[in-house]
Amino acid sequence: MLLALTVFLVWLAVSLGTTLTNPGYGSSIGARLAEWARGHGAATIVNWSENEWYSHHAPPVGGTPPKGAIEVPRTTPTTEAVSAPAHLPTPASMQPVASPSIPGEGQWAPAGRLIGGIPAVYVTHLRPDATHTSEVVGVAWMDTKLLRATLYSGSIIPGGGPYTHTAPISPSASTSLVSAFNAGFLMSNGNGGYYTDGRAVVPLVRGAASFVIYKNGDTAIGEWGRDVTMTSQVVSVRQNLDLLVDGGKPAAGLTATDTTKWGYTLGNAVYVWRSGVGVTANGALVYVGGPGLNVTDLANLLVDAGAVRAMELDINTDWVNMATYAPATPGGPATAANGTLLVSGMTGGTDRYFESWWARDFFTMSAR
Repeated sequence: MLLALTVFLVWLAVSLGTTLTNPGYGSSIGARLAEWARGHGAATIVNWSENEWYSHHAPPVGGTPPKGAIEVPRTTPTTEAVSAPAHLPTPASMQPVASPSIPGEGQWAPAGRLIGGIPAVYVTHLRPDATHTSEVVGVAWMDTKLLRATLYSGSIIPGGGPYTHTAPISPSASTSLVSAFNAGFLMSNGNGGYYTDGRAVVPLVRGAASFVIYKNGDTAIGEWGRDVTMTSQVVSVRQNLDLLVDGGKPAAGLTATDTTKWGYTLGNAVYVWRSGVGVTANGALVYVGGPGLNVTDLANLLVDAGAVRAMELDINTDWVNMATYAPATPGGPATAANGTLLVSGMTGGTDRYFESWWARDFFTMSAR
């Protein structure tokens, strides 16, 4: 009995200690402990405790955003070169949700490296609802005529490996990198599958919301089996829950109290850091991420950004992260030093995807 107890305590110390010292499990000790507990049979307890904590730490009602959270974009006259690459038209400004609006709210500003002198990414900031007026979220619009997508896989998500594309982003890949952003839930919570490197690491699920990448770098977002299916041109599929936006409006049945389809790990009425990605009618990608969001606010913002179909990505403070990179020279390497977070409060900084210990999957958008 004493021997068994000793063996257990040694195992516990090694297992827990390894997790708590590994930043790949999160930026904070609390996040790492939660990940360890989820992986060792205590997911229900972790989910309950997180629900309780967030329910009693809702974002404040009213108030104003921190200074500098929303800025008026600088406008500089430009003349487009005759030889400029084919690109999508600049998106129309987003309509602010809160009133009165703040100068610059919903107005787009270019971000990241230029491609052939053309901005490939535009970002804007606005408040997510009319009640929590001190919170600010970020929206990024990405030109898929100028950018190609890549799914980077990790040892935690989806697990297994090794993979062709995995952290850290290589020096050669960094010379065309424009942006990088988080993917979805742990596979055990995402109610979907994962396909890459010519195999289904986790079986794909019919009806699941799917981010699909093709051999030529094109992307599609849709319901698996209806909008998107397996073909010889598919190189990656990342599924996560059900579509959040469908037909240019929040998915049928979407409510802040329904946790059966859109993330039972946290109640949808709970206001937390959330993220999502959608595709517009002309093929652009739009990413929304920030604090103080419930699932319906996230869906509404994706619709307002022009998404015709969209899916929720990861949630919680440690996992929501997007950065753009603007090297000093056109072919210069993207680095943490020339990166800018979509929202200044995002955990993980601009260096997360350049670290070998980063073990979750993520997406990159690079110059074609």
